[in-house]
Amino acid sequence: MFRWSEIKAHFKIMNPYIAFGFILFFAGLVVGGTNSAFSDYLEQQLKALGNVAESLEQTENPTLAFMVFIFLNNAIKSIFIIYIGAIFGIIPIFFLVLNGMVVGFLLQHVAETQGTGDMLTVVLGLLPHGIIEIPAIVVACAYGMKFGVLLLKAIGRLIIPGKEAGKSGREIEYFMIRSVPVVVILTVALLVAAVIESTVSVWVSSL
Repeated sequence: MFRWSEIKAHFKIMNPYIAFGFILFFAGLVVGGTNSAFSDYLEQQLKALGNVAESLEQTENPTLAFMVFIFLNNAIKSIFIIYIGAIFGIIPIFFLVLNGMVVGFLLQHVAETQGTGDMLTVVLGLLPHGIIEIPAIVVACAYGMKFGVLLLKAIGRLIIPGKEAGKSGREIEYFMIRSVPVVVILTVALLVAAVIESTVSVWVSSL
């Protein structure tokens, strides 16, 4: 049985990684909104999302289809990103920066082509689910980065054996145990975000 006190204690340990995750996301947001060098790539990303949205609109129940797609897409990616972080924590870093760039590019593109009034509508449309979804993704990536750091330490201790040679196994085991309740919390949070995004956010964006 997982104790909330233990989960909170581990979140405190993870605070530096979570803070760094937010820094990466907002750095990506600034780059996506100000640097035109990535515009072609980011336009392709938004176009791909638009094509998916069009396909979902053709279903019998678009709201449910959007909800299921958003939830599965975010939940699977978030869980995957925690454990794929084992590859030196590189993919979680890339994932955070890319997501920030897409959001920054979207806001900048709307402001340029449709004016600040429409940009405000987009921001208001992102807020209802974004206040849950973005922190959840940042936390997932923070855990992915932590996993990468643990494995790098383990490799270092294998190369240069010393008193702490057996410490890595215990650290990784502890991390894996602590990651299970985090996965559950993130899954629930992303389910709530998907419900809001497919209902409230759509309604706000249409105002």
